[in-house]
Amino acid sequence: MKQGYVSIILATILFSSMEVALKLVSGQFNPIQLTFLRFLIGAVILLPAALKGLKDREISLKKDDFKVFALLGFICVVVSMTFYQLAILYSKASIVAILFSCNPIFVILFAYFMLSEKIYKTTIASLVISIIAIITIMNPFHMTNNMYGILFTILAAVTFALYGVIGKKYSKKYGGVVQTCFCFLMGSAEMFLIILISKISFVAQIIQQSKFKVFSDIPILKGITLSSIPGLIFVGVFVTGLGYTFYLLAMEKTSAATASLVFYIKPALAPILALIILREVINLNTIVGIVLIVISSSITFISNKKRTGLETAKVKEELV
Repeated sequence: MKQGYVSIILATILFSSMEVALKLVSGQFNPIQLTFLRFLIGAVILLPAALKGLKDREISLKKDDFKVFALLGFICVVVSMTFYQLAILYSKASIVAILFSCNPIFVILFAYFMLSEKIYKTTIASLVISIIAIITIMNPFHMTNNMYGILFTILAAVTFALYGVIGKKYSKKYGGVVQTCFCFLMGSAEMFLIILISKISFVAQIIQQSKFKVFSDIPILKGITLSSIPGLIFVGVFVTGLGYTFYLLAMEKTSAATASLVFYIKPALAPILALIILREVINLNTIVGIVLIVISSSITFISNKKRTGLETAKVKEELV
């Protein structure tokens, strides 16, 4: 159990530093290139544990398994994390961190419609508070060029929630480490294909004439220098690779509900790191939004813990 809580602390620190780290290196890389590189590195870090997981479960991956990983990789890496990286480009790191932490709102909705999971009163209360928090942070009456960053963050959160709900259907079969690793691998392969397509001359010319120039002639190794390597190592090895490793280890050693503390602490910790490292000013509406999200997260966490405890007690009674 002690190892589980240490993993939670490490995962929280790494995930909370994600937006700050990406903001620091975003000027040195194309956003699509950075997404490709960090998830490829993350997959390599997870690969030894994933191969061990396959061996322990006596699973031999087949064509249909890779179809599942390709779908999950496309939703998570290609779609969600591309929106996420664009959000980092257009908005403050603190705003992206706070709003992206609201993805459980969309998980609840997708799980209700796709998995027929129950929605409790506490869930609705948490949902309403989170929506108020998002509106407060967006400050719709005073939105400026931050609009694109907020829009991209919400799209990233929605698609990441979709990835989580679809992935839940398969996680029992593969295990968290295996599923995450091969999702990252397949997503990176799909990103590589997009990069190659972006280099075709007529495709690059068409995209250059649009508002999405970052998708034109996407580099692979450009920007990797002695000065940029430490930042790339941090976002690839530590934030993406070890961050997910510690989070998945926390789930194994504690429970999914307890491990979710990572995402409940992140909205409060990430803006503090952005303030200290990036000198990002935290406005009053953002502070109010943070407080509301922490309240919403606390309601969800406490209710999930109680529900898990009751279910565990019920199972024990049935066994007796």
